[in-house]
Amino acid sequence: MPTFMTIARHSPESCPMRTEKGRKLVLDVTTRMEAVTKKHGVKLLGMWSDPSEHLIVSIYESPTLEAFQKLSMDSELAAWNAINTTETKVGYGLQDIEKMVKQAK
Repeated sequence: MPTFMTIARHSPESCPMRTEKGRKLVLDVTTRMEAVTKKHGVKLLGMWSDPSEHLIVSIYESPTLEAFQKLSMDSELAAWNAINTTETKVGYGLQDIEKMVKQAK
């Protein structure tokens, strides 16, 4: 099962901590995140923030790339995606790598 890491960044000027509307947005997203991920069959393994860098790193486990893409495009996350530039990396566990290497010829 692939693991996805998202690295989200925003500028200091667009930091949601600066305004009441932004703080509400963050609280709305964190409140709904479990339901949204569940809707797409994706599991949020963890989310970490470095506020001084305006950086949020999230790790997800998804059954497929398509399920993760649908999560990423979910309308309930649209406002969050509008204030962040997000980079996504896919990662595979050691067992998955071993399987791929054995199948490669």
